[in-house]
Amino acid sequence: MTVRTAVPRWARIAAHAVPLVILPSGLWRIGAMLGIPAFTTLPATTADHAYMLLLTVVAEGLGLLTLGLVRPWGEVVPRWVPVLGGRAVPPLAAVVPAALGALGVTVLVLFAGYNAFARGMLANLGGPLQQAVVTLCYAPLLAWGPLLAVVTIDYHRRRATTRWNT
Repeated sequence: MTVRTAVPRWARIAAHAVPLVILPSGLWRIGAMLGIPAFTTLPATTADHAYMLLLTVVAEGLGLLTLGLVRPWGEVVPRWVPVLGGRAVPPLAAVVPAALGALGVTVLVLFAGYNAFARGMLANLGGPLQQAVVTLCYAPLLAWGPLLAVVTIDYHRRRATTRWNT
């Protein structure tokens, strides 16, 4: 028997915001792959396109995993999953990767921002239009790490106080 603690509304909103703050950067990469002039003027190879597509899919996939911190499938493995289906997710199995992800994403985004502005990497993208578009598309990523961190803290708080009766 499981006694669950309700997910606060703010945590659900924060978790659902994560894939949305990742989306603009993915759309920018897709626009660049399609050769839309407002997105980039830099030439790209097939390998560059494959990398950008893979990065977009992986980032959105990781963003969607954040929803597991506020949904039932983040507490109990869905029954359709072979071997593990129906078993409780150990809280640390979700908290540790999520906390490390929040820290890693925050460091990575801050480092990329530093490279873009302080080291002038943004100037290599093309004209002012391309620089403005990439800035607008990547700026929301600054919220990814903090949003994931607060949702992770809430998940830990809720799960640490949950009683699992056998």
